[in-house]
Amino acid sequence: MEITWRRIDAQDFPLLGIWLQQPHVKRWWNHETTAEAVARDFGPAARGEEPSEDLLAFLDGRPVGLVQRSRLRDYPEYLAELTAIIPVPDGAMTIDYVIGDPLQTGQGVGTAMIQFAIERPGPITRPPPAFSSRWPQPIALHGAHWSGWGCAESVSGTWSRTTR
Repeated sequence: MEITWRRIDAQDFPLLGIWLQQPHVKRWWNHETTAEAVARDFGPAARGEEPSEDLLAFLDGRPVGLVQRSRLRDYPEYLAELTAIIPVPDGAMTIDYVIGDPLQTGQGVGTAMIQFAIERPGPITRPPPAFSSRWPQPIALHGAHWSGWGCAESVSGTWSRTTR
């Protein structure tokens, strides 16, 4: 399974809007899906105005999902929320992802996307020690997000504590 990616741009917003309307996505991603809302929410990252990377993931050349990754230190409020309950290594990052096509869920695509995102350096990663397989990983997931837990376990080989 070959996952490739590129930074999102405005031409991807209609596809993101469609994905955000999918029931399996909508459950975890609480986004408005109008064209204006998608441009508002994803435009700053697409234009490089946000410290995160929003990346369109491709499986064998077809768009399959979205990966968002950022340094926790670039979001001090979220970092403070996490460090109040678990140790967070210096240089730790956060990743979120969407598999747009419901037929691609449960096929190992999420695991491949996460693995690719943490192993392949990008503009904000070189990669940080927090994503080295030799280091313990804090993984913050909703307690009921079982498919997310399965991906995290597949990538890290261990279970981590939840924030909620």
